[in-house]
Amino acid sequence: MTNSAGQRPIRTFHPRRGRMSSRHHDAHAELWPRFGLTVEDGDRTPLDLGRLFGNDDLVVLEIGFGMGDTTAAMAAADPGRGYLGVEVHTPGIGNLLALVGEQGLTNVRVAHGDAMELVHRIAPGALDAVHVFFPDPWPKARHHKRRLIRPDNVALLRERLRPGGVLHCATDWPHYAEAMAEVLAADPGLERAGDDRAGRPETKFERRGTTAGRPIADLRFQRRP
Repeated sequence: MTNSAGQRPIRTFHPRRGRMSSRHHDAHAELWPRFGLTVEDGDRTPLDLGRLFGNDDLVVLEIGFGMGDTTAAMAAADPGRGYLGVEVHTPGIGNLLALVGEQGLTNVRVAHGDAMELVHRIAPGALDAVHVFFPDPWPKARHHKRRLIRPDNVALLRERLRPGGVLHCATDWPHYAEAMAEVLAADPGLERAGDDRAGRPETKFERRGTTAGRPIADLRFQRRP
């Protein structure tokens, strides 16, 4: 689908489906009606986070949650905030829904589709934090325009944060870490908040990167008052 200017959106991800296990299928069939949200390209209907979660708790947006283990772990340890995870990988969506059911999590919602399309529907200042953990690095120079952390996307994400809200990025690609740091530091509405994990659990993907000798970089920036 094209945008309002007649141009197709630049995707920041590889379209992926994959095969879901019976566990994932069962969780999706049972829990999607309660916890799921489909993201349609071009839909700009405002998303009421209070209605989505059924409360006025602060909300964290988790972009590209993979198999959902980190999202579930953080939500379980942080019941006072809602966690809205968005992903395009269907087995990951099924797995997170299974974890939600198995752990009895009530503060997680699962969105399927393009994260930046979803961000457009969220009101400015509505988010307490945005997590972008290990996004596709798109290492080839001709694909850098597809990187999630680029100036236009960062400006949009920052606008969705409340003052003091945190944009937390992590990557195991050193060149992407450098590019991320430059883009985040250049945004006039953000300031550096730290380079520690800040409670981010270690993921299987991260362990593979560490085993391969790739350093892990965490970059935390907060919206200026």
